[in-house]
Amino acid sequence: MAHTWTARIDLFDEADSPGGSRLTTARAVLDTGTAQLEGRGHARRNPEDADVPEIGEELAAARALRALADRLLDVTSEDIAAVEHHRVHLRA
Repeated sequence: MAHTWTARIDLFDEADSPGGSRLTTARAVLDTGTAQLEGRGHARRNPEDADVPEIGEELAAARALRALADRLLDVTSEDIAAVEHHRVHLRA
């Protein structure tokens, strides 16, 4: 039996602030068909750096995916603990 989980990353850019920095926020959502998990990540461009939006998007997305992975490990630990009746900690 095969299952398909769907992951989506939404990116949001804030206009340059008066100081010249840009904030990019990423929201990663994993849909398992029975649950949705979320992770968020942020990246802020230094005003002295070149304005390359793709770099901020990549960094924010990577951080959101890392947060999502950590959340999935937490949920898995909780599920195992419920079955085993003791605390469980899974290493990344």
